[in-house]
Amino acid sequence: MIYFSHWYFLVFLLVIPILIYLNVKKGSRREQSITFSSIQPILDLAGNDKWKISTIFYLKMAGLALLIFALARPQKVNTEKVFSTEGIDIVLALDISTSMLAVDFKPNRLEAAKVVAKQFVENRKDDRIGLVVFAGETFLQCPLTIDYNVLNNFIDQVTTAEKEFDGTAIGMAIANSVNRLRDSDAKSKVLILLSDGRNNAGELDPLTAADLAKTFNIKIYTIGAGKEGKAPYPVQGFGGRTTYRNVDVQIDEKVLTEVAQATGGKYFRATNQEMLSHVYNEISKMEKTEIKVTDYYNYFEMYFWFLLPGFFLLIAAIILERTIWRKTP
Repeated sequence: MIYFSHWYFLVFLLVIPILIYLNVKKGSRREQSITFSSIQPILDLAGNDKWKISTIFYLKMAGLALLIFALARPQKVNTEKVFSTEGIDIVLALDISTSMLAVDFKPNRLEAAKVVAKQFVENRKDDRIGLVVFAGETFLQCPLTIDYNVLNNFIDQVTTAEKEFDGTAIGMAIANSVNRLRDSDAKSKVLILLSDGRNNAGELDPLTAADLAKTFNIKIYTIGAGKEGKAPYPVQGFGGRTTYRNVDVQIDEKVLTEVAQATGGKYFRATNQEMLSHVYNEISKMEKTEIKVTDYYNYFEMYFWFLLPGFFLLIAAIILERTIWRKTP
């Protein structure tokens, strides 16, 4: 983009068409009627002088126009945008109790939750994300990282807990996640906890853990995963054959709602994978990374591109006018 620093000098360009008009009018007044037996030699002589005079005049006008542009100080402006982001630190806490094998989600709750969690990760930018898994006990699966490929590999490796670790320790899962976020200097700290059951293990109840999260300005979004009523659950039969029986879906929505509200978050219920994906999208919209854009302007002076040709044309016109195209008396 071209920008004129002293744009008001461009007003003088209006003088040029006025000078051209006056020159044309003056030339027409010079014509007189004289009778000759043959005027061809005079026309030839006048014609030669006329184009020389016109050429010199228009060289001067062009030079003057270029000098006016130079006085207006044209500059080329390049705009550089510098983006800076204020990322969010996020911990995903995923229930891996054996109840997550229920097939009301396809192929089951855990696999569906893993797919959606990976989609959530892939849609984030410049945020550090970590993964905590929990059943009767909690485990750090992946610390906070911006290497989303590594994180997604850890998500792929998640399986349900061994029987000795089975259960649902929601309070301890919150506490472990808070421990990963409390020293963070990020503008926003978020915990997204997904569970399909009730808190029935661990030394810390969920509401006490939520108060701890609030102390460190950590917002908790809770997700209850599972259809209403009963859900088919796989059971090993004779000969290793898998059969399914309907079991009650026992999500403590009251506690999960209170945990979220205590920290300024929100509780969601997802009864299928599509709803679960929608829930993660909603959370992603609510927790957007702040992007700041700073504009830097670089100015490149261009007046010399007009100044030098302008002087050249004026000097050329003067030299031609006083030497080889000089008027003869």
